[in-house]
Amino acid sequence: MTTPALLPLSGRRIPTLSPGASSFPHHRATLRLSEKFILLLILSAFITLCFGAFFFLPDNSKHKRFDLGLEDVLIPHIDSPKEGKHASGQVVIHGQGGHDEHRHREEEESLRDKIRADHERALQEAKEKLRKSREELQAEIQTEKNKVMEDLKKKDVGPKPLPPVPMPKVVGVNDGEPLEPDVKEKRDKIREMMKHAWDSYRQYGWGHNELKPLAKKGHSTNIFGNSQLGATIVDALDTLYIMGLHDEFKDGQEWIEQNLDFGVVCIYFSFIRIQNVFKLKAVQLAEKLLPAFNTPTGIPWAMVNLKSGVGRNWGWASAGSSILAEFGTLHMEFVHLTYLTGNPAYYQKVMHIRKLLAKMDRPNGLYPNYLNPRTGRWGQHHTSVGGLGDSFYEYLLKAWLMSDKTDTEARKTYDDAIEAIERHLIRKSNGGLTFIGEWKNGHLERKMGHLACFAGGMFALGADGSPDDKAGHYLQLGAEIAHTCHESYDRTVLKLGPEAFKFDSGLEAVAVRQNEKYYILRPEVIETYWYMWRFTHDPKYRQWGWEAAQAIDKYCRVSGGFSGVKDVYSSNPTYDDVQQSFFLAETLN
Repeated sequence: MTTPALLPLSGRRIPTLSPGASSFPHHRATLRLSEKFILLLILSAFITLCFGAFFFLPDNSKHKRFDLGLEDVLIPHIDSPKEGKHASGQVVIHGQGGHDEHRHREEEESLRDKIRADHERALQEAKEKLRKSREELQAEIQTEKNKVMEDLKKKDVGPKPLPPVPMPKVVGVNDGEPLEPDVKEKRDKIREMMKHAWDSYRQYGWGHNELKPLAKKGHSTNIFGNSQLGATIVDALDTLYIMGLHDEFKDGQEWIEQNLDFGVVCIYFSFIRIQNVFKLKAVQLAEKLLPAFNTPTGIPWAMVNLKSGVGRNWGWASAGSSILAEFGTLHMEFVHLTYLTGNPAYYQKVMHIRKLLAKMDRPNGLYPNYLNPRTGRWGQHHTSVGGLGDSFYEYLLKAWLMSDKTDTEARKTYDDAIEAIERHLIRKSNGGLTFIGEWKNGHLERKMGHLACFAGGMFALGADGSPDDKAGHYLQLGAEIAHTCHESYDRTVLKLGPEAFKFDSGLEAVAVRQNEKYYILRPEVIETYWYMWRFTHDPKYRQWGWEAAQAIDKYCRVSGGFSGVKDVYSSNPTYDDVQQSFFLAETLN
C-alpha cells in the first residue's frame, strides 16, 4: 500500500479529529539544520551592521554631540582665530580644558533653549494658521507679497540719470508744405492711411503687439514671445511724429511710460528717441538683453527670457545657430546706447562680435546666415541678402555713416562683403533683369526675396565712399535692383509684389510656389524707391511709390485697418487678417 504523503494534496485523506483531541499538532522541540543556518546569517548581518555603523559616525574632534531629547544635532567645530595653537603647536579643541568645557556647555545650553523656543513658536504659528479660513490665508499671503514688493522698491533707487547728450542738428526740411499741389494731395493721402491704421489699432488692439483687422482684435506672433508689449505702438511712434499726428504720438508715449514692461521674453526694439522716457526704456531693455551674450563665443542667443536671463535659439535655425541678421542688427543700437549713456558695456558686446567675425574663415568671402554660439562655427552654408542676412550688411554701412564716417572698420567690412556678394550672388537674367540670388551649399539659387529688394537703396546709400571710385557703379546697381523689384510688382494682378520670385525656366520676376505669392504689407521695395528718388530725383521712383500706395489702399484696406493678401496674382485675393507692426513703422513712413 502506498504512503499517503506521496500523493498530491488533493488525493490525501485528512483524518477526522476526535472531539477530545487537541486541535494543534505536536511541534518539534529542536530546529532543523537549515533553519539554524538562516538564523545565524541574520544574526551575523545584524552584528556587521552595528559594528559598521561606528565607522560612519562623525569624528569627535571635529563635531560636538549633545542630546536635545528627541533628536541629536551635530555642530561643526570652528577654531577661534585668537585660540590658534598652543606654543607646542597643538590645536586647541573645545572641551579640552576646564574653561573651554564650561564655556562650551553654556553655548550648548543656550543653543538648546533657542531651538526649543523656535520649535514651540513654529508649532504655535502652525496651530494659528490651521484655525484660519481659506480666505484669511489668501489675504495674508497677498499682504506678504505686497510687503516684499514694497521692500524691493525701497531698495531699488531707480535708474541712474542719463547724462545729457548733444544731439546733432538735422539737415533738411522741418515741417512745411510741398509746393506742388499734387504732391501735397498724395502726402495727405498717406497720412490718412496712417491714421486709419493707427485708429483701428487704437480701437481694437490697443496694447497688443499687432492687430487682426478683420476679426477686429489684438494679435501676436511668436517673434514677440508670449507677452503683449505694444509692438505696434513702439514701431509707429516715429511715423506719427514725422507726420505731425501729435495727439496720437502722445497717446503712444503715455502707454509706453505707464505700461511697457520687459518682464517675460525678449523682442527686438529698434526705437531710441530723444525724449528721456524713451531713453530710459531703451536702457532697461538693453540691460535685460545683456544675458543673451552669455555664450561661450559671445555671439548672443536669438531669444532671452527677460526674467531669468536664460537664452535660446530658434529650433529651426541650423542646429541651434544664431542668425546673422539678428545679432548683426544689434550693432547700431548698442553703439548708440553707449553714446547716450556713457556705458561702454553695450559697445564692447557688439564690437566683440565684429572682431570674432573678422577672424573667421568665410566661404568665398561670403557670410553664412547661421553661426553656432557655442562652437563659433558656421552652420549651414546659406548666404542671402534678404531674409536671415539683410540687416547685417545694412547696419555695417549705417554704423559708418552714424560715426560721421570715422568707423572705417565697419566700412571696410561692408565693402568686402558687398564685393563677395556681387561676385557670387548678383546675376543678370536672360531678359536683362539684375537680381540677387541665394548661395546654398556651393550653388546659386536663382530666386530673389522681397526682403532683398531693400538692397537697391543700400547700394545707392553706400555709393558715396565706395572704394576705387565705384560710386557711379553702385548707384547704377541700385537702380537696376529697383527696376527688377518694380517688375515683380508690375507683373502681378494686384500690382503688389510677391514674397519671392524666380528667374528660371523662362520665368522672370514671377512667383512660382503658392506659398511665395503672398504680400504682407512689406516696405522693402518702397524703401528702395525712396532712396533712389533722394539720390537721383528721377520722378519715376515717386510714381512707382505712389502706385504701390494706391494698390495697398485698394486691395489691403478693410474697415478695421490694413491686411496682407495671400495671392497677388488673384483678382479676388484672400486676406491673412494681420496688420503688421512694420507697416506703420516702415511702409507708410
